[in-house]
Amino acid sequence: MLNRTSDTDCTDCTYCTNRTILRQYRRVPVATASRIPIDIRRFPWIKPLVADYAFDHGKVADFFAGDPHDADAWREAIARTRAHPRSRDAMANIIHAQQQRRGAPAEAIAAGARLRDAQTVAVVTGQQAGLFGGPLFTLLKALTAVELASTLKRDHDVSAVAIFWIDAEDHDWDEVKSCGVLDSSMAHRTIAIGNPPGAGVEPVARVCLDDSVSAALTEVAAALPQTEFTPALLETLRIAYEPGTGMADAFGRWMESVLGSRGLIVYNSADPAAKPLVADLFAREIERAGETARLATEAGAAMEARGYTAQVTPHPDTVALFHLNAARQPIRTQGGSLVVGETVESKGALLERVRRAPGEFSPNVLLRPLVQDTLFPTVCYVAGPNELAYLGQLKGIYSAFGVPMPLMCQRATATLLDSNAARFLVRHDVQLEQLQAQDEALLNRLLEAQLPPGVDAAMQEVSTLLQERMEQLATSVTEIDATLEGATRSALGRMHDDVRKLHGKIIQAAKRKDETLRRQFHNVQAQAFPGGDPQERAVGFVHFLNKYGPTLVDRLLEELPTDMGVHWVITP
Repeated sequence: MLNRTSDTDCTDCTYCTNRTILRQYRRVPVATASRIPIDIRRFPWIKPLVADYAFDHGKVADFFAGDPHDADAWREAIARTRAHPRSRDAMANIIHAQQQRRGAPAEAIAAGARLRDAQTVAVVTGQQAGLFGGPLFTLLKALTAVELASTLKRDHDVSAVAIFWIDAEDHDWDEVKSCGVLDSSMAHRTIAIGNPPGAGVEPVARVCLDDSVSAALTEVAAALPQTEFTPALLETLRIAYEPGTGMADAFGRWMESVLGSRGLIVYNSADPAAKPLVADLFAREIERAGETARLATEAGAAMEARGYTAQVTPHPDTVALFHLNAARQPIRTQGGSLVVGETVESKGALLERVRRAPGEFSPNVLLRPLVQDTLFPTVCYVAGPNELAYLGQLKGIYSAFGVPMPLMCQRATATLLDSNAARFLVRHDVQLEQLQAQDEALLNRLLEAQLPPGVDAAMQEVSTLLQERMEQLATSVTEIDATLEGATRSALGRMHDDVRKLHGKIIQAAKRKDETLRRQFHNVQAQAFPGGDPQERAVGFVHFLNKYGPTLVDRLLEELPTDMGVHWVITP
C-alpha cells in the first residue's frame, strides 16, 4: 500500500503525476525489536503469480485494474468507483439494520452511515464465517482493510470505510465448524461444533447453532491457557455464540466485538434485503448464460501460457449463479434451455423468476466479487494469496458487466511469536520456513553447531584418513590376491558406518546434555508451524486475543505494515 516517504519529494504538487512516484511509494521493510521482515518468495507455498504481483507487477498487469504501488492507480480507482451508480441509501439501511440486530459498536454504525455519501469509498475484504472468528489470517485480512482505509483518508483526503464481507452463502460446513488453538503445552487442539440441521446442505447463513456450541465453548475454555484476559474473552464469545443464533450472525457479532470500535463494517452477504439491488446483475448472467465461464476460462488459459496456474476452471456449461432451495442448486446451460439442479427451465422463465425473486439466487465464485462491487463503492479488495490468482481471471467479466474492477491488495501476512521464540530465531540464525518440516533435521544441525569445534573436526579427519588409508590398502592387496580388493572396500564401508553411528551417538549425547535447546526448538516450531501448517492458517485468532488481550489489535495496527511481498514475524 502506498505510504509517502517524504512530503518534500515533489515541489510542484501534493502527488507527482509521473510514474517515478513508484519509487517514493515502495518502502524498504524495516526490522525492529518486535518485528522481523521475511521476503514471501522464500516460502515454498507462495505461487509465482503472487510473487510477481508484489515484486514485478508489470508481468501480471493486464489481469488486474492497476498496480497498488502506484498512487495514480489509486486516484483512478477512486474516480471509477465514485462515478458508478449505486443504491447507497438502500445499502446503508441494510447495513444499519444488520448492525442493530447484532448490537454493533457506535463507531461501526457511524462508518456504515458514511456509505450514504456519494464521495465515500470502501476497502473490502471477506471470509467464511469460521468458528470463533476462524484462523489468524481472518483477523489479518480485516486489519489490513482497516489500515488501508485509514491510509486512503490520510493520503487522498477521501472518506473511506473498511468492510468485512461474511461469505455467508457458502455451504461448506466442514470449512467453518472448527477452530484451532494451542494449549498450555503448545499442543495444537482442534475445537469443533456438531452438525445442526441443514449443515453441509444449506448455506451457512441458514444454519443455527445447536447445543454443541456450548460444549465447544467449554472445550475452548479448558484448552486455552488461563490468562488475565480469559474470563472477559470467554464471556464475549458466549454472548456471540449462543445456541439458536445463526452461524453467520454469531461470527458477525464476534468480529464487531473485536474490530467494530475501529470502524469495521461487518456485512452478512446472505441478507435477502440486498438481493433486489443486484437483480439486474443476476438477470444479465441468465441472459448471457455461459459467457462468464468462457471469459474466466480464457483468462485462465492466458495465465497458464505465462507459466502461472489458473485458480478456477469452470465447466463451459456453468452459469455463475446458484438457486437457493433446500440446498444450493447449480445452474447450467443445456441447448437453449437452463437446468436448475435436475429441472429443465426455459431461459425466459428463469429470467422472469430471477427478476421477481432475486432472493432465491446466489452468485458463485466468479460472480460474487461483482455482486460485492455493485453493492459497495469498492476501491480496493484485500485478498489472500489463493484469492489473488482467481481474481485475476475476472477482469474481462467486470468489463462485460460494466462494473468497475477495484484494485487488489495482498493481505498482511504474519507469524506471532513470543519473545523467547523470536530470540531463538535471531540467536541461532534460523529461517522461519526451516521450521515447517516436522522432523528434527534442523534441530540436529543446531545441536551439531553447539559441539566443541574439535569434535567435528576430529570426526571429519577420521573419515578422510580412513578413506585414504583403506584406498591405499585396497590397491596394494590386489598384488597378493585380486579378490581381496572387494573385501577391503566392504570393510571400508563397515568402518564408515561405524563412524557415522559414533557421530550419531555423539549427537544424541549432545541432545541429552542440551535439553534447553531442544525445548526451545520445539516451542518455536509449535508456535510457527503447528502440525506443519503455517500458524496464520492453523491457529484461530481467539488464541492470541486470550494470550495478549484486546490491545493485540492496537499492537498489530502499529506493528504490521501493509507492504505486499513481506511476511512479518511479530512479537506482540
